[in-house]
Amino acid sequence: MALPPGFLDELRGRTSLARVAARKLTWDARKTNAAKGDYWAACPFHQEKTASFHVDDRKGFYYCFGCHAKGDAIGFVKETENVGFMEAVAILAREAGMAIPAPDPAAQARADRRATLSDVMEEAVRFFRLQLKTGAARAARDYLTGRGLTDAALTRFEIGFAPDARQALWQHLTAKGIAPDSVVEAGLAARPDDGGPPYDRFRGRIQFPIRDARGRTIAFGGRALSETARAKYLNSPETPLFDKGRTLYHHGPAREAAGKGASLIVAEGYMDVIALVEAGFTGAVAPLGTAITEAQLDLLWRIAPEPIVALDGDTAGRRAAHRLVDLALPRLEPGRSLRFALLPAGQDPDDVIRAGGPTAMQQVLDRSETLVQTLINRETEGRDLRHAEARAEVNAALRGAAQKITHRDLRDQFWSEIKPVLAQIFDAARPARAGNRRRQRAPDGGLPRRFEAAAPAAATKRSTIALAARDEDIERLREATILALCLAWPDLADAAAERLEALDCIAPDHAALLAAILRHAAPAAGDAEKLGAAVVRDCGTRPLENLRALGHLRVVPALLPGADRALARRTLDHEISGLVARRGARHEIDHAIEDADHIAGEGLTLRLREAAATLHGPAAPTADPAAEAEAERATLSAGLQALIDGEVWVKGKPAK
Repeated sequence: MALPPGFLDELRGRTSLARVAARKLTWDARKTNAAKGDYWAACPFHQEKTASFHVDDRKGFYYCFGCHAKGDAIGFVKETENVGFMEAVAILAREAGMAIPAPDPAAQARADRRATLSDVMEEAVRFFRLQLKTGAARAARDYLTGRGLTDAALTRFEIGFAPDARQALWQHLTAKGIAPDSVVEAGLAARPDDGGPPYDRFRGRIQFPIRDARGRTIAFGGRALSETARAKYLNSPETPLFDKGRTLYHHGPAREAAGKGASLIVAEGYMDVIALVEAGFTGAVAPLGTAITEAQLDLLWRIAPEPIVALDGDTAGRRAAHRLVDLALPRLEPGRSLRFALLPAGQDPDDVIRAGGPTAMQQVLDRSETLVQTLINRETEGRDLRHAEARAEVNAALRGAAQKITHRDLRDQFWSEIKPVLAQIFDAARPARAGNRRRQRAPDGGLPRRFEAAAPAAATKRSTIALAARDEDIERLREATILALCLAWPDLADAAAERLEALDCIAPDHAALLAAILRHAAPAAGDAEKLGAAVVRDCGTRPLENLRALGHLRVVPALLPGADRALARRTLDHEISGLVARRGARHEIDHAIEDADHIAGEGLTLRLREAAATLHGPAAPTADPAAEAEAERATLSAGLQALIDGEVWVKGKPAK
């Protein structure tokens, strides 16, 4: 079966040879440099002890320096899986989400047509280049000179000029024997609605050729010189050669530069890329004036594992960064991330380079933020984090963002990176307590007298720590209730999956059970026995037997024979909400304990009052399915209130 050349090109472009080969190989950690797409392993085609098999992931080729085997992803699958060419193509196409074209006699004709259109585009490049040297292009040359472009830069980027005439290009191309339909199909001319003669699509514009990864001209971008032009920048329309959402300006040269160690920088437009390249930042690309698409993001990650996105530091630039974060999160994998470099407001890379040279631009890149930092800044910006409600909203938003990451291990690492940063931000934003004010030293170097009576007694710490320990016991009971409800009602577990994934179980057995439930709740399709069997396969019988042996589960109404789904749903919701509230209280208690040595009495009182208020949490469901847990919570809340009322931290005041 003949496949169109374009199909195989796209398949190779979408396929990471390193990922394909990793199914059969173990990379040599000493020689491999994943950041540069450089992988080494023992050859799968001959016996050897040293890693002489090399994969260049950016170029998509492998070579063995021992047996001299070489090829691409298709060849690797053929040789390692003992399949034919078409079967190897089918395997890779299925993984890339591509449908193999059905046998079509016209496939070769379409490939030939693309080749013809590519020739037409190259002739247009030559025409525009010559026009830039004419007297009619004086304003264009002045503009380019004013932007600091040298003759070498004009040649390097093949910049040209489209005369401000209705049929200048049309007449040139047709005079060379190029078919009129080819000129229109290439996107260089358009037919008017009234049936008149075709007219040039680009007129009175500076022309930037847009080439694909293999260096073939597929489109143009035109920059208007007239202030009254309909659009400042105009791209070619979609054609058999050009798909704007799957194309990057300066793709091929940037890929080559990144392979040699240059940073991959994503700028906003043609002139940004040219300014960066001329300043020595040769790994610059642009998404053709539109927001980055999923396909373009995949192209970027094929070039480098962590592209730097350079955006204006104004509101629009930040919004663009935030949109890209949302686009990237579900597509993140190990070795695929982003950084964001925010330029000074109102400045583009050319402005920065003109003002401070390449050093100034490098400083902007060196200050680039990780994707995690950008996400945290987005969720905390403009919020008054002195209030618990705002902190809870931020926490929920960041947890929700982390849940968008489909790779489980990466999702866990992502959240573990967010938590300590978020804790620091929250701590810094909490309202100043009496004990958080800067201490004033007494003349003798000791504490001021107004603090002497506020020194906490050891009884305070012992009592509070004891309450916190009891709190953890109650949390374990709540965890057990939640797990038992999920096992009994798999459909409820599936519906509450997002909230359940946000729970960090204290008991290791509980964490393992919860992970297994989340994996299998949806496939179980409401079948409790099927879910239980799947959980046993994952965790063994011991965790499940320990859970079922807990006596308090026998008195939970929603777990008794004959309990209905509505009661089970209310109970599960209540238990999850109660656990979240209790952990919020414990967080406050932990902070109070940490600060007990320097918080004044009224400050510690306020901190514990906040914790006690949090413990009240959400109201129990109307059927009171968790009466035992509520009683335990009330006991703990009462214990905290006793501490507050007794003010045992006040010097000389006995604990009640």
